[in-house]
Amino acid sequence: MRGPGWNTLADGMDVSRMRSKRGAVAVIGCAGVLLFSGCGAEDFENEPRAAAPVELSALVTDDEVALGPDSVGAGLVDITVSNQSDEDVRLTLEGPSDEASQAIPAGGTGVLRAKLSEGAYEVSGGESSGAKTALLNVGPMRKSSQNELLLP
Repeated sequence: MRGPGWNTLADGMDVSRMRSKRGAVAVIGCAGVLLFSGCGAEDFENEPRAAAPVELSALVTDDEVALGPDSVGAGLVDITVSNQSDEDVRLTLEGPSDEASQAIPAGGTGVLRAKLSEGAYEVSGGESSGAKTALLNVGPMRKSSQNELLLP
């Protein structure tokens, strides 16, 4: 049997009152978590991922600029340029928006990354190049790459 004062601490605090206070704090804490977890739960659609960049290749010689493919959808493009001419070149796109690469040394390679709008672009080796220009046709915006796997 328990004797008198079995649920009283040395400082006179009643253990059963401490338990009821702890229980009340736990109930209030859980209610607060449930109350605040419902805040800001509005439904909205995420923005779709942009279309994946299209890889193009360009070859600049003393005679001409060759580009492949010569038709893409609007959006981000990465053009890998091989300069096989005797002079430094800057791959230049002239059209709805103008873009140019950094100087590419003779015999070297470079990359031009550009966001292209719909329209026709004239592709050249820059002002100092005498190479015949190429034509790049840019069609409507490409679809989102939202559900394509293994993209960075």
